This record gives sequence, C-alpha cells and structure tokens, in this order.
Amino acid sequence: MDTQPALDLGPDPSLLLVDDDEVFLKRLARAMQSRGFSVETAGSVVAGKAIARARPPAYAVIDLRLEDGNGLDVVETLRAARADARIVVLTGYGAIATAVAAVKIGATDYLSKPADANEVVRALLVQGEDALPLPPENPMSADRVRWEHIQRVYEQCDRNVSETARRLSMHRRTLQRILAKRSPR
Repeated sequence: MDTQPALDLGPDPSLLLVDDDEVFLKRLARAMQSRGFSVETAGSVVAGKAIARARPPAYAVIDLRLEDGNGLDVVETLRAARADARIVVLTGYGAIATAVAAVKIGATDYLSKPADANEVVRALLVQGEDALPLPPENPMSADRVRWEHIQRVYEQCDRNVSETARRLSMHRRTLQRILAKRSPR
C-alpha cells in the first residue's frame, strides 16, 4: 500500500463514509486514513444518520442508493447538524436529476462510481463556489456509458428483453445484439 502525503484538512479531519458495499467501504476508509482523515464508517441510512446527529463530521462521502433507503436522507441530516460539512455523494446510477437533488439539499459534489480515493479527496477539498473539479484521468468511453445504461435498465426489467427494448425505445433484435456482445472498454 502506498502512503499518501498528509493533506491540509483543517482543524477537524473527521470523515463519515456511508456505503452498503462493505469491500468498497473498507478500501476507501483505509485510503482516506492514509491521507490524514479520521474515518468513521456506516453501512446503512440508519447508522449514517445516527453518526451524523451524534458526531457530525467535517467531511462526508455518502452513497446514493443504500439497502435501507436513500443516501440523500443522510445528507439532509448531516447538513442540519453541521452546516459547514463538505459532502460528496457517490453513485453507480448517475443521473442529472439526482445530481441536482443532491446539490440542492447540501451536497458539495457528486461523483459516479467507480471513483478512486484521489477523486474523492479532490471533490472534498475543492474550495470556492467557482472552483471546478479536475476532469477524470480515465473517463468511461461513450460506448461504455451507453452499455452500462442498457445493462442497468435490463436488470431493472428483470432481464426481460422485450420490456427493456420498449423502455429504451429500441428494436428488440437490436437490443438482443447489444446484449450478446461483450462490454466495451
């Protein structure tokens, strides 16, 4: 494991990580600790809200979709408990509507998974209203984004090709050909 240089986190380096993916949560917690954060983790909305009320952190990284609800509930609770908290919402199901909702209720930034620790740190530490985060080093290709969207809708339709094709407004045979191919890079 490579050690990262300590960052200027201010007087309070407390960080709350909320995600129901235990492997991702542990890996991100270790990476953030190596960067100087004092990390506390939660695997559910209930646990995240409890920590946000009891010990509101200066920084938070919260997954949007959790098994027991929506991560935006944790964002609202934390924002009410600590107005100056810097909050990043992570999601594997990025959409403009959810990004706007997250920012409206108090999130500082919104990142799509998979996001590495460096991207998360950049999003947490960006200062000022006009500061834009750096573009990702390895963004997904447009073909890959399209393929992932199709796969997500396909899974949401219980792997029903006809229903998926109808919802995506595409021909069923075209969808079958796309599903038969490997994922693009």
